[in-house]
Amino acid sequence: MKKSLRVVTLIMAVSLLLVGLTACGAGSSSKFTSIEQFKKNGKIKIGVFADKPPFGYVDSEGKNQGFDVYIAKRFAKDLLGDESKVEFVLVDAASRVAYLESNKVDIIMANFTVTDERKEKVDFANPYMKLSFGIVSPDSAPITSIDQLKEKGQKLIVAKGTTAETYFTKEYPDIELLKFDQYTEIFAALKDGRGAAIANDNTELIAWAKSNPGFTVSIPAFGGQDTIAPAVAKGNKELLDWLNSELDTLGKEQFIHQAYKETLNEVYGEGYTDELVVEGGKVE
Repeated sequence: MKKSLRVVTLIMAVSLLLVGLTACGAGSSSKFTSIEQFKKNGKIKIGVFADKPPFGYVDSEGKNQGFDVYIAKRFAKDLLGDESKVEFVLVDAASRVAYLESNKVDIIMANFTVTDERKEKVDFANPYMKLSFGIVSPDSAPITSIDQLKEKGQKLIVAKGTTAETYFTKEYPDIELLKFDQYTEIFAALKDGRGAAIANDNTELIAWAKSNPGFTVSIPAFGGQDTIAPAVAKGNKELLDWLNSELDTLGKEQFIHQAYKETLNEVYGEGYTDELVVEGGKVE
C-alpha cells in the first residue's frame, strides 16, 4: 500500500513538473505580441525620430511626418486595416536598441542603419533604403579631407549611438569626437563653431545643408554603402517575417518610390531616387 502511494505521489510530482515546464515554454514563446494579437489590440507601437527631417520629425501641428513615418503608416494600414492605429513612439539614435529590448516599441523605423554589431542585439528586416557617410562643414572653413580632422584643435561632431560615431571611434581613434544625444544639438554645435564638421549619414546632411546657407556637404560619400531597414526585438520571428513579406508586396507596386516622391523629392530631387530607394527589400 505504501509502495503504491509512493508511486502515485511520484507520478503526480512528475506531472506537475511537466506542466510547469510547459507553462514556462509557453511563456517564453509568447513574450512577443503575435500578429493575431496586434489585430485584436488594434494598435502597434513604432519608434520614429522627432528631429531628423525629412526622415522622421514632428511638424508644427504636432503630427509625425517624414519618409520613415510614411512607410510605417502603410505597415499599420496593411496589418491593422487603418494607418491611424499606429502609435508613434519618439526615440533618439542611442535609445533605439533599448526601446526594442524593453518592449517599449514593436518596430523601429528611425532611419536605422544595419550593422553587424546591431544584428547581435536586434533583428533587421530587409532594407528599404541605402546610403553612405558624409561630412558637412562651413563654407568658410571646408573640411575636404578626413586627414584635416586630425589636426590639433579640430573636433568632429557626431550623434551618440550612430554608425558615424562607431566608424570614427574604430577607424580614426586619433580624431577628437564631440558627441550629442539629439540631432538638433549636433547642428547647433556646428553653427556655434564648437566643432569643425559633422559626420553622419550623407542623406541627412545633404538635406540639412540645402536649407542652411553657409554650409556644404564637403565630403559627400565615404566609408562604403550601408542600408536602412526596420528592426524588431531579437527573436521576434513572426513580426520579422511579416515585415519581409510586406516589403516584398510593396515592392511590386513601387511603394517606396511613392514614399520618396511624397517626402524626399522636394529635398533631393528626382535624380537621386535610385541612389536611395530600395524596393522589395532587395538591393540591386
